[in-house]
Amino acid sequence: MRRSNLPAELNRFVGRAAEQAALAALLGTSRLVTVVGVGGVGKTRLALRVAAGAQKRYGDGVRLAELAPLRDPDLVAHALAEALGLTDHTPRPPREALVEHLAERRVLLVLDGFEHLVESCAPLVRELLAHAPGLTVLAAGRRPLRVAGEAVFPLAPMGEADAVALLAERAAEAGAPLLPGTPARAGALAHLGGPGALTHPGGTDVPADPDGTGALPGPARTPSEAPSPSRTPVEVPEPVRELCRRLDGIPLALELAAGRLPLLSAEQMLHRLDDRFRLLADGERGALPRHRALRTAIGWSHELCTPRERLLWARLSVFAGPFDLEAVEYVCGGRELPPERILDLLGGLLAQSLVSREDTPAGPAYRMLGTVAAYGAEWLAALGDTERMRRRHRDWYMGLATWCELEWFSPRQREVAARTDVALPNLRAALELCLELPEDAHLAQHLAGTLWFAWAGCGRLSEGRYWLDRALALDSGHQEARLKALWVLGYVAILQGDGTAAVAALHECGERAGSSGDALAEAYATHRMGCLALLTDDTARAEELIGRALDSYRELGELNSNVLMGQVEVAMARAFRGDLEGAVALCREVREVCEERGELWTRAYALYVLAYAAWTRDAYGEARELLTECLSINHAFHDLVGLVLAIELLALVTVGEGDPAEAAVLQGAAVPVWDAVGVRLFGSASFGGPGRLCEARAREALGAEAYEEAFREGRGLSPDAVVERALAGRRDPAAGGPAAPRPFRTGRPAGVPGTRKPAGSPTGKGGEAAG
Repeated sequence: MRRSNLPAELNRFVGRAAEQAALAALLGTSRLVTVVGVGGVGKTRLALRVAAGAQKRYGDGVRLAELAPLRDPDLVAHALAEALGLTDHTPRPPREALVEHLAERRVLLVLDGFEHLVESCAPLVRELLAHAPGLTVLAAGRRPLRVAGEAVFPLAPMGEADAVALLAERAAEAGAPLLPGTPARAGALAHLGGPGALTHPGGTDVPADPDGTGALPGPARTPSEAPSPSRTPVEVPEPVRELCRRLDGIPLALELAAGRLPLLSAEQMLHRLDDRFRLLADGERGALPRHRALRTAIGWSHELCTPRERLLWARLSVFAGPFDLEAVEYVCGGRELPPERILDLLGGLLAQSLVSREDTPAGPAYRMLGTVAAYGAEWLAALGDTERMRRRHRDWYMGLATWCELEWFSPRQREVAARTDVALPNLRAALELCLELPEDAHLAQHLAGTLWFAWAGCGRLSEGRYWLDRALALDSGHQEARLKALWVLGYVAILQGDGTAAVAALHECGERAGSSGDALAEAYATHRMGCLALLTDDTARAEELIGRALDSYRELGELNSNVLMGQVEVAMARAFRGDLEGAVALCREVREVCEERGELWTRAYALYVLAYAAWTRDAYGEARELLTECLSINHAFHDLVGLVLAIELLALVTVGEGDPAEAAVLQGAAVPVWDAVGVRLFGSASFGGPGRLCEARAREALGAEAYEEAFREGRGLSPDAVVERALAGRRDPAAGGPAAPRPFRTGRPAGVPGTRKPAGSPTGKGGEAAG
């Protein structure tokens, strides 16, 4: 896992020097710090700034969990696990996995936008802090968590100097100086003449920034802070000061105002804002002044938008998290908003700071701040169009899920994984809508089943199980949708090591499919039952069931990653019974098809089997080459089962090359990965052979004490570090560089399978690792 998932700052952080210092100091003394304040006051930006500056304190990283897009409180633990990079394949509740994962780690966890989920978030934070002494939580929301030991950090609006600095900085970024005739950006503050001067070196650029905070020097200064004689005054005109006062120093309001500077002067803005504020204040006498100020700024921005921009703003409020242009064109387009005009309208909202742009692994995306989206949602409700737009949103993401499932078996597999990851908040919103409406239960089952590749293939088994269980608890009346959800649930349960749930789901699927004549669903149910047999060492039954499913797939014209994985699973069953030649022939065939289709995931498992065969021939260089590719693919797709099996086989290859110390390190590194997978080796004797053989050989070569020391070193490595170490190639234990393979042979240890017969399954997923 990367040490930090904090987003890069898109523009310069301005002001808040005192707040940064105070919050950083508080974070050093308290394990739970909550930044609270009104919407738009800059809680998130300040928290992220301080978290980024504190990264060196936390050996296991700083992680951000964005909770604002969540609507379902039961997903909070899933969101935290995702933020921490925790892939847990077990059927245990995610909060248990979180406690175990964090127990011995030193992590700073940043929780943003939790206020609507506080009832579920607070108990979870309390439990994590109680069981993970190295955990520190920095939260940002509109109210405290009210957990024992919480240090609350109230964030007030900006002071005048900071507010002016922010407004001027953003005005320069917009290419609009605050007074006519002055250049944008360079000298953005030079034109701010008038009483009450601030200082600025030379008058040719933005103010000096000695502390790196972006703050303008404040009006009250100690002698040591006094400006040097070389500095010239930067005078701020009263209209600018008054504008900052009327906006109450709220950063979001100032950003929105700056977005209007290309059209209006400061005086014009102040006049219009004054009128708007009085009108709003008369209608909201019970509201807090700062709430009124923010709503004034947002409402004023709304009034200054064109009618079509306002309509797009309202419709964009149905999105959760980032969205791309194609999604906007479909969801928001229509007679009133022709799709061909969407790009220009979106650009208009972007220019006014109502929408932000960000780069994601799936490409450029857009996002609307929660406060701005909430205002748009009110207008959408006033138009009576909320439900229709939510359905259009759901339809788009159901279509995206269908496209992703089809393209999973293609050269776009990596792109599919990235797009699914970015779209996850919106996919959750689509699932929630389907579950809210009784008449759409079949859509919930269909969508939860269609996303099988995201649950099983991208390390989200726990969340997939959550949605599948909820969808199948409903009586949809649609047989096809239910059957798909059933075999996917069986698949997920197998990977979680929950055989009882798997058998129940697959039995129901098989019975219903047989009675309704759905041959494809029946084939999938049979296939999954064969996977379960493989994991329980019933290799003869596994080959029979999977072979029967493969025959049905051929008759029905079904070809995808599941079908190819079925062939790999048959190869495993044959290998367990000693037919290594037959297993290799099947996997070579699978590899050829994968190369033709650009499929990666199933290819990784075929490579594993081929690597095992190479090891049996003492072809260690070939085995290592195959395994490094296998590791790289599995790590990229968060496939922990494929990853841990490859690590264990690589350890066996490494001890054969004559480096038992490195082999012991790799064996230790496999332990925490197995802990995340669940039942170690799935309770299968066949899966344990390579690990037992490697341990026996490494212990004999190193001695018990040296072996345990290297093993402990490996246990402390993250999956990222293990993969990086493996991809770097084997190091010569004496010279620190590559060494020629040195076969390492000993007599066969008692209780360990022979080295010329397969000792472990090439997969721990019953082969179901691809789609």
